[in-house]
Order: sequence, then C-alpha cells, then structure tokens
Amino acid sequence: MKTTNLIIEGFRKYNRVNLVDWLQILEECKANVKRQTASLLKASIKQPQPDLGVGAGGDPIKQIDLTAEKAIMETLLGKGLSFTLISEESGIKRYGSEPDQAYITVDPIDGSTNLTRGIPFYATSIAVSTNPKLQAVHTALVADLFHDVTYTAVKGMGAKRNNQEIRPSKEVDLAEAVIGVDLNTYKVREIAPRITSLIERTKHIRHLGANALELCYVADGTIDAFIDIRGKLRATDTAAAWLIIKEAGATITTPEGKPLNAKLDPTEKLSFVASANRKIHKIILNLLKA
Repeated sequence: MKTTNLIIEGFRKYNRVNLVDWLQILEECKANVKRQTASLLKASIKQPQPDLGVGAGGDPIKQIDLTAEKAIMETLLGKGLSFTLISEESGIKRYGSEPDQAYITVDPIDGSTNLTRGIPFYATSIAVSTNPKLQAVHTALVADLFHDVTYTAVKGMGAKRNNQEIRPSKEVDLAEAVIGVDLNTYKVREIAPRITSLIERTKHIRHLGANALELCYVADGTIDAFIDIRGKLRATDTAAAWLIIKEAGATITTPEGKPLNAKLDPTEKLSFVASANRKIHKIILNLLKA
C-alpha cells in the first residue's frame, strides 16, 4: 500500500510540474531581467560597480546580479509557483507549500566581469529540473543580454536560438576548429601540461568569459568545442547550457569521457569537455590524456 501511494504521489507531482509551461515562464523571466537591468547595463560601462558582499557561489556580488535575480524571483512568485531556488547569489531557498515540485537553478549574470568592463559577452542562465541533479534538467534558457539572442531547450524537443532550431558543427579537423579553453585559475601550472598537446594541434583557441554562453556557441556551431578541466566551474553556471548542448546534438562529458552529472548547488564544482560531434570529441579526450 505504501509503495502504491508513493507511485500515485509521484504521478501527481509529474503532472503538476508538466502542466506548467516552463519555457514561457523562463521567457518572461528573461524579459523582466532585461527591463529591470537596462539602466544598470548602461551605467556599468561608465563607472565601476562596488562589491556588495560575496554570493553563495563564492564570487563578489554586484548590484546588477541582485537586480537580475530579483527580476527572476518576481516573475516566478507572480505565477504562484512552488519551487526551490538554487542561485549563485543567494544560495538555496524554498518557496511555496510544495517547494520540491520544481528546482530552478539560476546564474542571474554569467560573465559579470565582462559586463562591468564593457565587454559585450554576458548572459542570464536559468534551468528547471525535477530534482537537484544536472541530469534532471528538463527546460533551459540562456539569454545573451547584449546581442538580444536567446538559447532555449526542452528535453526531447531539441534546442533553439531565437526560436530557430540549432545544430552543432561537423568540423573534425583540429587545425580548422575553433576551441574554447578556460584557463582562468591559479592552478594553471597543474592543468597546462594536460592541454599542451591539444593547444599544439589547434590554431584557433578562444575564451570569451561567460561559460554558459560559450557552451551555447558549441550547440549552435559557432565554435567546435569548449573545455574546462579546472574543477572550478560551478554547476549553476552549466545547468541550462548542459541541456541546450544535449538537445542540439552536441556532446558533453567529463574529461575522462564519462556522463556529466552533478548536484545542483552553488558550491558544486565540475570539469567538462563539450564538443560539436563525437569524432572531434574523441580526438580531444585522447589529447587530454597524452
């Protein structure tokens, strides 16, 4: 009898969650972020923004981070939803009478340093999951706030860029490929030997400074791979882009080639290799082992 009740409750929860049009809600969150941060975005390139403490993810908080998070929260709460928020800024908070109905993982501003220095590459990242695990993410949005480009994905329904279906590139030649490599770490001496063979084979190395958005560039074929083996990137940075990568048909694994999964928590760190196709992915993984 107990097992039957659990099954029934699970079925009810599934239906409650899936009756919500999460993609539409995330679009509304994005629109509210754009409205409420518009004046701050203009001001940020004219004068430095002071730090307002340290967020749950360990980075300094700027006013624009708080404003973007507030805009997302206002939208979600305005829908009368029950959910658990997992945010890089304010940590984990539970809302409503049934907060386990949905988990909303948010990086209000991905690429804060770019934004505060006037570099036009930063985004808002939001993912929805049925439990606090990366592989449970079912709806995702990453919005490029400067170029007015929005990447979205719904599990089993593909990925889109401004409502147009996207696919990754078919490039398999490292000499021609554009590959992102994040080296932003005090451990650079430790990881440099692991990526030397890859860099020697690749002419076009990039890092643009907003990891969620850079992963979306793999999904739509703008770049051919993105690598972060520092063990420093937070799961909150990758939650939405992970689904977009998968739904577009690209490949993302650990540096050892295993399925990527992580607890959705602002303090959870991970490493990954994201590639446009399996062939170039295999080449990159082999070079990282060399």
